Amino acid sequence: MARRVLKLTSLVAAASGICLYGNKFLDPNDFGVVRVGRAIATTAIISYDYLTSLRSVPYGSEEYDILRSQVHLRSAERLRELCCANRGTFIKVGQHLGALDYLLPEEYTRTLKVLHSQAPQSTRQEIEQVIREDLGKEIEELFVSFEDTPLGAASLAQVHKAVLQDGRTVAVKIQHPKVQAQSSKDILLMEVLLLVVKQIFPDFEFMWLVEEAKKNLPLELDFLNEGRNAEKVAHMLKKFDFLKVPRIYWELSSRRVLLMEFMEGGQVNDRAYMERNGINVNEISRNLGKLYSEMIFVNGFVHCDPHPGNVLVRKCPASGKAHIILLDHGLYQVLSESFRMDYCRLWQALIKADMKRVQKYSRRLGAGDLYPLFACMLTARSWESVNRGIDRSPVSAREDVEIRSNAAAYLPQITQLLNNVPRQMLLLLKTNDLLRGIEAALRTRASASSFLNMSRCCIRAVSTYQRSKSHSLYRRAQISLTESLSLWQINFYELLLWLKGSQLGKLVIAVLSRMQHST
Repeated sequence: MARRVLKLTSLVAAASGICLYGNKFLDPNDFGVVRVGRAIATTAIISYDYLTSLRSVPYGSEEYDILRSQVHLRSAERLRELCCANRGTFIKVGQHLGALDYLLPEEYTRTLKVLHSQAPQSTRQEIEQVIREDLGKEIEELFVSFEDTPLGAASLAQVHKAVLQDGRTVAVKIQHPKVQAQSSKDILLMEVLLLVVKQIFPDFEFMWLVEEAKKNLPLELDFLNEGRNAEKVAHMLKKFDFLKVPRIYWELSSRRVLLMEFMEGGQVNDRAYMERNGINVNEISRNLGKLYSEMIFVNGFVHCDPHPGNVLVRKCPASGKAHIILLDHGLYQVLSESFRMDYCRLWQALIKADMKRVQKYSRRLGAGDLYPLFACMLTARSWESVNRGIDRSPVSAREDVEIRSNAAAYLPQITQLLNNVPRQMLLLLKTNDLLRGIEAALRTRASASSFLNMSRCCIRAVSTYQRSKSHSLYRRAQISLTESLSLWQINFYELLLWLKGSQLGKLVIAVLSRMQHST
C-alpha cells in the first residue's frame, strides 16, 4: 500500500506539473516547491489514512464508528494545518467547509471553524505597498492616524481603523498583496488534487466546491464590487430601521482598498455581550431572520457570508434600539425568478408539513429521489420532524446527534445531491448553516417566530409573482385579497402565541380553566 501511495503522490505531482506548465497564463515559479508539495503531501497522507485505517474493521460496527471518527479528526487537523500554511484561497475554502454543518462530519466542521479566527495578517510594509499602488499616496498623506493592529484579519484581506484628514473615523479594508496572483493557481491545484482523490474514492464528489470558488473568488477580490453590493442591499432593505450598512467612501476606494464608515459592536453570536448591554437576544434573532427571509424569498439578492465576524450588534445610545450591522458584502448570490419561486413553495410546504408538495418542489430543484435527504439538509431536522412539522417542536439533543451521525453515514448521497442541485442552492445551504449556528449560540433555534417571518415573505413573494403574470384586473384583485387574508391569519396566530407566553395570556388561560372546571 505504501508503494501505491508513493505512486499516487508522484502521479499527483506530475499531473499538477503538466497542468501548470501547460497553461500559458500560469507561472509555476509563483507556487514554489514547498507550497505545491505541502498540498500534495497532505492529500496523499489523508488518502492513505482512510485507505489503511478502516479496511480491517467491519463496516457498521461500533469499533468502525470510533475508528472512523478518529480518522476524520486527524484528517481535519491536517487539512487545517495545510490551510494555515498556504493561506489565502486555502483558508477561504477551509472556512467554507467549516460552515457546512450537517453536510460534513462534525470532526471536520468543528476543526475548520477556527480558521475564521486564524486568518493571516499582512505586515505594515505590505499594507503600505497596496495603498501606494492603488491610491497613489502614502498612509501619512491620507490619514491623521492609522492603527497598525488590524480590527480583524480574514483570508483575503484585513481591516484597520483610521482617521481621515477631515476627522472622519473610517474602516480601511486592504487586500493581502499576494492573494490576487495566487488565487487562480490555488484553485487549479485544488482541482487537480480533487480529481485524483476521486479516482481513489469514487463516492467523493466535491468538485462543486472548486467550481463555486472559481466563480465567486474573482468577485470577492474586487472591492469595488463589494462596495456596490453594500449600497444595493442598504437601499433594498431600507425599510428595516434596525439594519445598518457602512457607507462607502468611493473617492478613496479601489479594487484592493475599500474605505467605509467605521461601525463597532459585539458579534451576533455573543449572548453574554448582549445581556451585558441590555440587548434582547430574541429580538436580534427575529430581526436577523427577517433580513434573510426578505433577501432570499422577496428580493433574490442574498448576503452569503453571515458568519459572526460579519454580523455585529449594538445598542443605539440615543434611541435605545438594537441595531444589526452587516459587514463584508463581497459574496452575494443572485437567485433566478424560477428558482426563487420553487424555493418559496418548497419552504411553504415544509412549514405546513405538506409532503406531496415537499416532494414536488424538491424534485424541481434537482433533488430527485433524494428529496427526503434534501428536506433534512435544508431544515437541519430529522425526517420524522419534517413529517410532523418543523415548527411543532424545537431541536432536541438526541435529534442533533442523529442528524450529525446521518451526515457521516450519508456522505456519498449528500455529495451526489450537491452535484445535482442548481449552483444557486450551494451558497444558500452554506448561509442556512451559518444562520443556524448563530441561532444555536443564542439558544433561539427553531423558534416559531422565525417560521412565521419566512411564511410572510413566501406569501408576499409568490403573490407578487402571480400578479406580475396575470393580465386580468379581477384575478390580480383576487390574488391580493388571498394574500391579505393569509398574512392576517399569520398575524392572528402570532398574537395567540404572544398571549400564550405573556402574563396576561397566562392569566386568561388560568381563568378559563377555572371556569371550565367549575362548570
